[in-house]
Amino acid sequence: MELLFLFLLSMVPVIELRGAVPIGIAWGYPFWLVYAVSVLGNLVPVPILIPFAGKVLRWGATLPKVGKIFSKIIEIGNGKIKKITKTIMLALFLFVAIPAPGTGAWTGCLIATLLNLPLKKAFWPIAFGVAAAGIIMGIGSYGLFGLLGI
Repeated sequence: MELLFLFLLSMVPVIELRGAVPIGIAWGYPFWLVYAVSVLGNLVPVPILIPFAGKVLRWGATLPKVGKIFSKIIEIGNGKIKKITKTIMLALFLFVAIPAPGTGAWTGCLIATLLNLPLKKAFWPIAFGVAAAGIIMGIGSYGLFGLLGI
């Protein structure tokens, strides 16, 4: 049940893998297992988020009281990227790989949506970013728990 909890926790926005990895390590599971469960859980929403985030933004733009906010978000992304380059893919990877609040797969998907990146192009930089963040969180967790004597 704990591994299922980690899997589901890694799907939750903001918490994602950044919260699941330290919890799994603190529970005494081996890093490879915590890493695999957390990365897979964190990646499950990605193929759903990228195609549907744009639809949600466009729907939000039609709402009477908040439509202007959604329209402004759409306007920010439209027309900004003329060509998908390796630099954009690297930037998306690095953004997701930084294990800080607000820089995970969910936000990476929103950025991909705003930049009109198709799922086929955006998935791999996000996936590798999640994998890198998991390794960083594992190193950080073991270091912190080691310092605390846990």
